[in-house]
Amino acid sequence: MTEPTKITTIGELADRAQDTLDRSFGAPWPQLLHNRHPAGDNATFNYWWLAHVIDARLDAHLRSGDPGRLAAATDTYRNILERNGGSLFNDYFDDMLWYALAILRLYRATGEESYLADAKAIWAHVVEHGWNDQLGPSLAWRKPQLDYKNTPANGPLVILSCRLAALADDQPYLDYARRAFAWLTETLVDPDNGFVEDGINRQQDGKIDTQWRFTYNQGLYVGAAVELSRTADDPQSMIDTAIRTAVTAVDELTDGGVFTDEGDGDCGLFKGVYYRYLGVLLDAVGDAESAELTRLKDFVITSTDALIDSTAGGTQLAANDWRRPLDGPIDYSTQLSAIMALEVRARYVP
Repeated sequence: MTEPTKITTIGELADRAQDTLDRSFGAPWPQLLHNRHPAGDNATFNYWWLAHVIDARLDAHLRSGDPGRLAAATDTYRNILERNGGSLFNDYFDDMLWYALAILRLYRATGEESYLADAKAIWAHVVEHGWNDQLGPSLAWRKPQLDYKNTPANGPLVILSCRLAALADDQPYLDYARRAFAWLTETLVDPDNGFVEDGINRQQDGKIDTQWRFTYNQGLYVGAAVELSRTADDPQSMIDTAIRTAVTAVDELTDGGVFTDEGDGDCGLFKGVYYRYLGVLLDAVGDAESAELTRLKDFVITSTDALIDSTAGGTQLAANDWRRPLDGPIDYSTQLSAIMALEVRARYVP
């Protein structure tokens, strides 16, 4: 048997994880990726997983300059559009916002104006059909359930709105970003430690789903605070808010320096979202130093070291628990989290 190529950098490990996604899940067009390995039921069109595939490919392109990674990102953009009947839209506001965020990054990578137009179109559609005053001015999770509000919808709205405002200098984008962030902070964030809950009123009982303690909610709030810091009167206060939640996530959701197993399917992607926006935070603070930032960087190293070990240096697929090798079928959402974590390690904590 041929020995795996020796890896000398974290970037090369990230490339190997990217290639493992293709090798283990790749499928003929229009499927593009099998939902599961070994390949099984592909009936579900995982629109939002594919949006994160665009992001993962762009991470690799921006790190390496490899035009093949950019081509893979644009192919995935086309795949979502084609499989969605030529429409940008569906019933889930969070799904559409993930896609818009990835499309906006495609615009930045290519300068192609149609991508910017698509991101703006999704933003307008989401606000028109999902923003309402039930339980406070905020964005609903999906069209058939307008009185259920959550972090997975409002967090990406803040981030997309801020990024569009930076490009278009359009005050309404910032107005929605600030209102959505205020609602999140007042409704779903623990004032004592910054922990972010998932949602409220899912069962029309006005209750918060405190049993759903997910990494991606923490990441979204971190990313939202960082994006808002760029136009805030007190930018450092917003950065401090982001750092507090990022550290609390490590305090509350890890075991032995690694996030605990959140489950398969959609849940497999959650920690990848945390790493993405932890990367945004590390980018924003630059060379700043503090005990909290050192702890976050140490967490990136410890957790990705466990990932590297459990995947035999990236030659095997990641499991939902990075402390253990995979021992059964797995969805590609889980491999995406592994890729995103390694890309953050390669860029910010090499």
